[in-house]
Amino acid sequence: MTITIERLVVRHTHRVPVPDGPAGARTDPGGAAARRFDAALMSAGFKLSGELLGALSRLPEDTVGDLAARVLRVVREMAGDHVRHNAYFRDFPDGVPDTLDFWVSCLVDALADPDANVEIVGGALNLLSLPKYGRYLHSYEEMLAAHDELIAGADRMTVLHAGRGVAEEAERLFLSLAGSVTPLTEEERDVLRVLAAHCTEAVPDAIPVRENRALVNQVRVAEGGDLLLDTVTDVLRLACALSLGDVTLAEPTEFLLTRRERRALLAGLDAVVRDSPAKLGDVAAHRERWKRLGERLHPHEYPRWPHAQDVFAVARGEKKAPSFAGRVEALLAADDVAGAAKLAANAPGVLFRSLDRLLRIDPDAAGTVLDAAESAAGRVSGRVLLSVREHLLNRTKRTNGARVFANRTGGGVAVADTRPPLPPDAFRRLKNLLEAEIGSRLPAPAHLVVDPAVLDVALPLSGKATTSGLGVLPRGSVSPVDGELLRFFVYWKQRELSTDFDLSALMLDRNYGDPQWLSYTSLRKVGGEHSGDITQAPDGASEFINVSLRKVKAKFVIPQVNIYSGEGFDEVEESFFGFMLRDEDQRGRPFEPKTVRMKSDLRGPARIALPLAFVRGTDGEWQAKWMHLHLRGRMQFNTVEGNRISTAELTRSVIERRYLTVRHLVDLMEPAELTMLDGAPPPAGPVTFIGLERPEGLHADSTVYTLRNLRDLIPA
Repeated sequence: MTITIERLVVRHTHRVPVPDGPAGARTDPGGAAARRFDAALMSAGFKLSGELLGALSRLPEDTVGDLAARVLRVVREMAGDHVRHNAYFRDFPDGVPDTLDFWVSCLVDALADPDANVEIVGGALNLLSLPKYGRYLHSYEEMLAAHDELIAGADRMTVLHAGRGVAEEAERLFLSLAGSVTPLTEEERDVLRVLAAHCTEAVPDAIPVRENRALVNQVRVAEGGDLLLDTVTDVLRLACALSLGDVTLAEPTEFLLTRRERRALLAGLDAVVRDSPAKLGDVAAHRERWKRLGERLHPHEYPRWPHAQDVFAVARGEKKAPSFAGRVEALLAADDVAGAAKLAANAPGVLFRSLDRLLRIDPDAAGTVLDAAESAAGRVSGRVLLSVREHLLNRTKRTNGARVFANRTGGGVAVADTRPPLPPDAFRRLKNLLEAEIGSRLPAPAHLVVDPAVLDVALPLSGKATTSGLGVLPRGSVSPVDGELLRFFVYWKQRELSTDFDLSALMLDRNYGDPQWLSYTSLRKVGGEHSGDITQAPDGASEFINVSLRKVKAKFVIPQVNIYSGEGFDEVEESFFGFMLRDEDQRGRPFEPKTVRMKSDLRGPARIALPLAFVRGTDGEWQAKWMHLHLRGRMQFNTVEGNRISTAELTRSVIERRYLTVRHLVDLMEPAELTMLDGAPPPAGPVTFIGLERPEGLHADSTVYTLRNLRDLIPA
């Protein structure tokens, strides 16, 4: 368990827990081992900070060697270097043939083979029937031998910092995840579940996100501790957690509960309803789930908890309990907008999420609606305030008339925006209210130090539908592309069924038209090459796309992963996507971990993944805009040609949408001193730092916000 916890700490904090232990007889007993460790890390694009190198040098050599072996496994997995990446065309990106020539050569070889069984289906050649097509024709070692060593360039170097002991670092990570004011990613929720069972004595100051609360309550049930429950839905989420199901309630859960767990749930449910009977109104939102849970809890067998029985009576329709939302809707149906706003003020989050609608329904009631908003603003979470502020950014004349919707699993759809504009006076008053309330909750540091690279990172208002990984930014973030060659990669390993993932790249002009693509049906285009189609992956398979940003003519380059056949992203043993950046004169293997700028797991029920898009600016420089979206697609035979229209529409809606970024919060802060850290060493004393990575030499007592805890910037 200690090694598992250590792995989670390194992966999610980029800190290495420094083991306790006496130093050897020499003053630098582990120095040589630490330097070898640092050199091995650099081959994967990581390195030890000066502080960590010094701390390890004081430890025994064997201790450093054992730690190095464990950490190297973690960082290689983070960069995608824990598997063998082979390419169909051995010399890729050199030696990629014209698509038609390649197919003809495959056919000629098949016709020359008396044992080949070439299939013609519907008058078309079935490529999968050609013996030479879709299967590696050389070994991994033969591919390596065909490539020169990687020439040093502007490669990524991620610094690992010194941590405290494993137990202290685990508790630190647990408190950070449990106390997050924004929903976590799926991977982070899994980490929280593990750490909650490990850090049973750690008590978060608050657990604002209800999914997180369910995972902590799960452990408290086992420990016999007090439960954090204030709504009936909290109890439903806890039942899902105890059954190892989906605490977000997005997917159904089969309830498997012990007698002890059933009693805990019924007691908690009874206490919630006893203290506030109006909370029965929340039952209708999950009526069918409550019915299924009631079949497992048998509430009628426990007469001492009569209020818990009321919940299931409401679910069965035997008892009426109007929901809060229903009461608000009844007032709106009666054209009483002012009354609806005043009622909604009792649930401030509901009121603020409904402001746009209320202001549009009856502009004459705008004053009353905004009066209610002002009275409730102090009770609204910072995340909701920022979400409404971002919403206002896209309710101006600058928007393109399209809206993008994304569900919890990243499924995206773009629709036309047919809403009338907000009344100008109401718009300005609401904007000023939000700015004032958000600004009052932000810290006013004595000395704020900012890495300019973080300013265009979108605020992580939710981790849902965003995968964890190396160099992954929130949806809507913009980051510069500082290389000349852009190389995408996908890796997958099937579990049971023969599975074919297809890496493709759609290229569009400035009007999101004139589509061209790189894929298995188009191996070469001006400025790019595809590594070749692999059609099954029992031992794992990789595909690559290489794009010369100087040669490509398109305005937008949109990588995507299509599931052509077989298992889905949630069903394969492993799958991930990423991209590398290289200079034109760099060679190396198709996959070089030092050049990986982003790598993230592919997850979700959809069949087409759209991780990000690359955009050429008016100055000719390229930027990445992060999407984290999926298209549902078909169960099989998804291709870039078949989804080019929906991909273009969805990409346009994200590219042209305005997102609230770190820059906005920095502008609202009022530090006594502000320093933009652009390559210079950090100040000597304690500061508040905001950046992508913690810089070397930052004072130990500094308050630090990086990609790993950027959500802590969101005010409570």
